[in-house]
Amino acid sequence: MEMEASVLAALAAVILAFIFLVLPHLRKQSSSQDDRRRQLPPGSLGLPVVGQTVGLLRALRANTAEAWLRRWASEYGPISKLSLFGLPTALLVGPAANKFLFASTALTAKTTTSFNSMVGRRNIRELAGDDHRRVRAMMVQFLKLDSVRSYVASMDDDVRHHIRAHWDGRATVAVMPSMKSLTFDIMCTVIFGFGRAEHAAVRRELSAEFQQLVRGIWAIPVNLPFTSFGKCLAASRRGRRTVAAVIDEKRAKLESGHSSPSDDLMTHMLAEGLADEEIIDNVMFMMVAAHDTTATLLTFLLRHLDGNRDAYGRVVAEQQEVARSKAPEEALSWDDLGKMKYTWSAAMETLRLVPPVFSVLKRAVEDVEFDGHLIPKGWQVLGAMNMTQWDPAIFPEPSRFEPARFESPIAPYSFVAFGGGATVCPGNEFARVEALVAMHYIVTGFKWKLADGCDGSFSRYPLPSPAQGLLIDIEPMDTQPPQVEQAPPNDLQESRSRSEWCTHHSAL
Repeated sequence: MEMEASVLAALAAVILAFIFLVLPHLRKQSSSQDDRRRQLPPGSLGLPVVGQTVGLLRALRANTAEAWLRRWASEYGPISKLSLFGLPTALLVGPAANKFLFASTALTAKTTTSFNSMVGRRNIRELAGDDHRRVRAMMVQFLKLDSVRSYVASMDDDVRHHIRAHWDGRATVAVMPSMKSLTFDIMCTVIFGFGRAEHAAVRRELSAEFQQLVRGIWAIPVNLPFTSFGKCLAASRRGRRTVAAVIDEKRAKLESGHSSPSDDLMTHMLAEGLADEEIIDNVMFMMVAAHDTTATLLTFLLRHLDGNRDAYGRVVAEQQEVARSKAPEEALSWDDLGKMKYTWSAAMETLRLVPPVFSVLKRAVEDVEFDGHLIPKGWQVLGAMNMTQWDPAIFPEPSRFEPARFESPIAPYSFVAFGGGATVCPGNEFARVEALVAMHYIVTGFKWKLADGCDGSFSRYPLPSPAQGLLIDIEPMDTQPPQVEQAPPNDLQESRSRSEWCTHHSAL
């Protein structure tokens, strides 16, 4: 009996200890977990793995992504949760959200699995700490104001050559393919130091691979030969092999004293001791990030000017005034670009309406709070530019193309096409010069209008792209620059009828 009583007493002590010591702790822990769940943003993560990915990609293809996200935000508020590419994601909306995205130290840049597969995981968007600062410093060296000033003459030469070879003497031009070719050539000059004649074959090879791989940036990462991702990944591998061969050529010239670190970005990276893989990844990143985005800007700038003849007339008048101050064949100067204020306002308004990069994607490196809600460590954080840039409370009649909006200061973090705060894109001045030089020779050389039979619709997948490549009819202005030998007609530009053009570009 004594043993039984002892066991009962011990058991009672354990029960009392559990009630008074352990149970409160468990309740507190459960309450803490409940509080944490309550602090998470409203919304839904949807089905496992799939989440809302398929819905958003469909909307991007159909150019309804802005409406898709707006409906989501209107239901859940300025911060909400969803699942994209298999990861929980916080969607943030509004100027305060933009500031948080670009200023918070709890967030770091992130790219999709597909993007990293295309360009490599050592690109600047994925690097952190000293590695990020080191690579960024090298890029800034070639994109700082003094350097960009020195690129004006070479850009002028590239633009003139392209216009004379691919626009002069033609009645119809597909703008998007033309601008991609032009901006790719400009980037080849700056990054690789390629000459047009001696590196023509390498330029063509790289251009073909980059046009293919960029289509896989938002693709679902299923690596099979017949999938979009698989085809784009194969193009990426071929492009990387070509870039690796260029590195070997640059290294040999640098070691033999036949080149200098200031010649081009790739030689500068070699001189600074970057590993070959890191050079390749960041070259791939810059080619994708820079040439396609500026090509998109130029394409949609022409599209919007075609739809607003008053704005078109002001741009033409401004560019003709600059042209009258130049001697025949004299290249544009830095001072000339400073006189193109309305043209750049029109470009900024184009970026407001159709930002080349649809969203900003970040990753939380620690638990962080926004607007009273918890964003857990490891979550993705998504900011969609159009959600702010099409907000009628900020930009009245947001669908209207009105360059005058940018003749006055814009409220902070309302326009974020180039980022914001300390993380503003280091290539914004480069893009400005590139766009203004190209626009000068287009608007002073040609009149244009959207071609009959091809509409102005476009898709946002993977980047904004007109359904027919923005096919336009062109005719020369009264005064044309002297003719030079044209490039031989290619199949896409000369041998296809207008209807074939439309069918071809609709399938892209």
